[in-house]
Amino acid sequence: MKLLAILEAYTITGPAKNLLEFAALARADGVETVLCTFTRAEPSNLFIETARAAGLTVEPIAESGPADRTVPAKLRELAWRLQPDLIQTHAVKSHFLARRAGLPRIAPWIAFHHGYTRPALRTFLYNQFDRWSLPAARKVLTVSRSFRDELIARGVPAGRIEIVPNAIRPDYGAAAAGARRLRRDLNVPEDRRVILSVGRLSREKDHATLLAAFAALREPAHLVLAGDGPERPRLEQLIARLGLTGRVTLAGQQPSAEPYYSLADIAAIPSRTEGSSNALLEAMAAGVPVVATAVGGTPETVAHEESALLVPPRDSAALSAAIARLLYDAALRERLIRQSRVLIRERHSPQARAARLVSIYREVACSKVAAL
Repeated sequence: MKLLAILEAYTITGPAKNLLEFAALARADGVETVLCTFTRAEPSNLFIETARAAGLTVEPIAESGPADRTVPAKLRELAWRLQPDLIQTHAVKSHFLARRAGLPRIAPWIAFHHGYTRPALRTFLYNQFDRWSLPAARKVLTVSRSFRDELIARGVPAGRIEIVPNAIRPDYGAAAAGARRLRRDLNVPEDRRVILSVGRLSREKDHATLLAAFAALREPAHLVLAGDGPERPRLEQLIARLGLTGRVTLAGQQPSAEPYYSLADIAAIPSRTEGSSNALLEAMAAGVPVVATAVGGTPETVAHEESALLVPPRDSAALSAAIARLLYDAALRERLIRQSRVLIRERHSPQARAARLVSIYREVACSKVAAL
């Protein structure tokens, strides 16, 4: 089976990481994945280099900008040349271009829905393209029940939606080392406990509430935010205004967050919306206890008091209290870590996810053959 996967990625985002992992695992099941991505000023990027280093075929499509009208024709030409058995797209742009290029007439189309970011009005309007694009897909795969409900509200037939949560290696974080050196590089004092938050610095991740919660802590601790994004200038101003300069480190975008978990005592996920959070799965696999907001797919992944502490979104007092509780209660930390690792092994292994996806792909491909 030949799969053409279309994804706009310049770094190793969560969707990019899952796609690369699936492509490597699915080879054993006879699935050949060809990746298509978009480039502008530079002919290559971290995503392309990582994919090629893994032995995957990458077909970059050069574009002059977000509204380049030549891109649909280039996509159509690529699909006709490759003649894939299935076409897979990730995120709003790829969904729109697949339908605009008429790719469903070349091969069955499966769309991956990862949720929406809403940093600006323009992005909110851009997200509305899915109302036109996604109802034309043969299958739409998403990561949580809340996202499934959102898709149905956007006109996607319920019978075409499948929920496939994200996955993580059970040994994620086991090989990470160098916590002492990383502390030194980040200027984190040796006597400070570390609270880590991994994710894009965008409004829906709500790092502002985390900063307010951290400012209310009485315990000596240090907060590390690993990631970058449009909210960074506002967060820098908030750090200064809350008097947190020297107690918070903005580590920026990282090729991998894995080494940072060796440094962390607690992982905090303060999001307003989530699907199947990669940061949550990473912390669970790495043995770092989690405080997270009870939004989206998070309560579908962990249970309050059993495998994480869950708090309401936008509630800095509740978030601060939960973090303080974890800092003080060693028995609670150990219980959450133990149960989290069980959940990762049993429900979120990459092998189980790959097998589920291959099963869905074969079902869709067989339906095309039967129709012929």
